Amino acid sequence: MRRLGTVTRTAQNLLIVRCADENHPGIGAEAVDESLSTIGRVVDVFGPVSRPYVAVTPEQDVRAASIVGQRLYAR
Repeated sequence: MRRLGTVTRTAQNLLIVRCADENHPGIGAEAVDESLSTIGRVVDVFGPVSRPYVAVTPEQDVRAASIVGQRLYAR
């Protein structure tokens, strides 16, 4: 498990995560919170190469607005 980044906002029912560095997970990677609960899956990587953004599709039972500001991890 490695740190994915911090959720900065939501857009069109996606969680937008700012990566901590240039190392980001691939599309399809599972995103989890600190308690290892599944939050969603990575569907896109975009932005600057040095610190890209990752778009995560949240699971059905996850309220996207409640996740803003939290750190996510890739499993």
